[in-house]
Amino acid sequence: MKTVTDGLVIKEMSIGEADKLITILTKDDGIVKAYASGVKSIKSKRSVGTTLLSYSNFSFSKSGKNLRVSEATPIKNFFSTDNDIETFAISQYFCELCAVFEPHEETAPEFLRLILNSLYFLKEKKKSPLMIKAITELRIAAKSGYCPNLVACEECGAFEDEIMFFNCENGAIQCKNCNKSEKNVPLNKTLLKAMRHIVYSPFERLYSFSVPDEAAKELSKITERYITYQTDRSFKTLDFLHTVYLESET
Repeated sequence: MKTVTDGLVIKEMSIGEADKLITILTKDDGIVKAYASGVKSIKSKRSVGTTLLSYSNFSFSKSGKNLRVSEATPIKNFFSTDNDIETFAISQYFCELCAVFEPHEETAPEFLRLILNSLYFLKEKKKSPLMIKAITELRIAAKSGYCPNLVACEECGAFEDEIMFFNCENGAIQCKNCNKSEKNVPLNKTLLKAMRHIVYSPFERLYSFSVPDEAAKELSKITERYITYQTDRSFKTLDFLHTVYLESET
């Protein structure tokens, strides 16, 4: 692996009083783990660059079979400093998604670019948090071998209907006439257009659309249902996020 690379800290674990084991999504090598000695001390020059949600330039050294952080120069820190628990919860969820899908060298730059942009939009509050969540979930799925087929009805080839139906099991859509399952999720034109944009648009245009707040909530539920079904697992950070949103709405 490269000894110098840019990366985002997606997980940290304390070791003793002064050290940490950090998990980093790197541009060149995907997910790597490295020991960071003495970084829990406020006097450490590597302290800021090795904290959760810090995007930094890292230098590594080899110690036996283990990597150690020699230098960590912060580029951008995405940790929320305004006590915004919702933003932090979604940010942690994005980190868990990266850890679950474990991008390797060939996909790491795309993953890193996606997560960094989503974290930026979250922190700057430039879009609905649930919209950013939906974009990130569906785009990660599409880039990880779980790309849905949203081009047309899988049965008759119809491109669009007033209501299309999304099958979370095989990622296909069906028109009203072809849909035979009550489990399929209804998609109005707004939701279908948004999902198509997320999956098929070039990255430069990925975030260049908007939907009403209610549509963003529904879209978030659909993309979440799809990614949890396809991975056949639960996400601890997602459970926490549900608690946060439940509390914020009461």
